[in-house]
Amino acid sequence: MIHVCSLAHLHETVHNTGARHVVTLLGVDDIVRLPAGVDPGDYLRLHVHDITDAVEGQIVPGAEHVERLVHFVRRWNRAAPMVIHCYAGISRSTAAAFTTICALNPNRDEADIAQALRSASPTAMPNARIVKLADQILGRDGRMVSAIAGIGACVPAMMADPFQLDLD
Repeated sequence: MIHVCSLAHLHETVHNTGARHVVTLLGVDDIVRLPAGVDPGDYLRLHVHDITDAVEGQIVPGAEHVERLVHFVRRWNRAAPMVIHCYAGISRSTAAAFTTICALNPNRDEADIAQALRSASPTAMPNARIVKLADQILGRDGRMVSAIAGIGACVPAMMADPFQLDLD
């Protein structure tokens, strides 16, 4: 099970779900305290800003970030849930959750995964750059990008409510 949330809901989501693995997608200056019960070896911090093109002073998501995410989730034993979060729980974290499910289910239809994401969170707006890079890295031939485009616009929000996604 994957749980997606904002930074503001990180500690309560980890506590309430019993998660033991966490992925953080935030900028370099964002401060995050490791939640209780999460071993540092089961924690991945990706320093990226929520942008799709280079902006001076910010870190655009790159292939190395997505490759680190894929490597991390593939070694997850799935004995306990994983929490993926960004600042608002809307863009970077939803792209990472979508990538995670695609990486762990190479034969699962991308459109089905994207629709499950939309059903779980009407505010989800996956970061297009992360999705495009993941599509290339996972060899999905544009299907991940098309699937996210197919879920349409999100409900505007400043912060998403925490939500969960099944892996299968």
